[in-house]
Amino acid sequence: MDIVLIAGLWLDGGSWTQVAEELGRLGHRARPVTLPGQGDGNAAATLEDQRAAVLAAVDASAAGADPAAGPATLVVGHSAACTLAWLAADARPEQTAKVVLIGGFPGSDGGTYADFFPVHDGAMAFPGWEPFEGPDSADLDEAARQRLQDGAIPVPEGVARGTVKLTDARRYAVPTVVVCPEFSPEQAKGWIEAGEVAELAKAEQVSFVDIESGHWPMFTRPAELARILHEIAVG
Repeated sequence: MDIVLIAGLWLDGGSWTQVAEELGRLGHRARPVTLPGQGDGNAAATLEDQRAAVLAAVDASAAGADPAAGPATLVVGHSAACTLAWLAADARPEQTAKVVLIGGFPGSDGGTYADFFPVHDGAMAFPGWEPFEGPDSADLDEAARQRLQDGAIPVPEGVARGTVKLTDARRYAVPTVVVCPEFSPEQAKGWIEAGEVAELAKAEQVSFVDIESGHWPMFTRPAELARILHEIAVG
């Protein structure tokens, strides 16, 4: 199966290298997306630009697929980019076999994409490790933290403060899997049941998979994460 991989804030498509290699060994074609403004040097990129890049990857996957075989693409979002994966399901429900959300949840229509930290000079820079102390970063040693921080790409203001626009209710019929790294499946279910994740409260089929990691399993548990994605793809 084709697997579109969308990294979260401050990361580019190279974040998926180890996961993509393992997925290839497992028989899949990984399509890591380098989002506009997060690896291509486009400081003026917008959320709509990122959405278009994700849809281009989904469309490229569908171009070689047999329509009679059903949806051909697994769309995977990490952290804030869970919203981008959900936007793909909204725009391409007939092409999206499943959506996988790693360490995050989709935003709602009309909400702001990722206005989590201060914006300076038109970009939201990585804020350092203090906001991520605890379960988020517990499995990152000092060297790994430094590598991640050194490679962090400031997110353009037009992305961070972009408005989420959802239009097609068919997204709720796309099977969705929440991969739970720094939180448990029980916590995720509780948040959804409490109405804190409005989009998933309306989804028809949501399942949960645990992974013993912090917020960035593509760096700390790449082989395990690839196996989880493989099982979701073939299941």
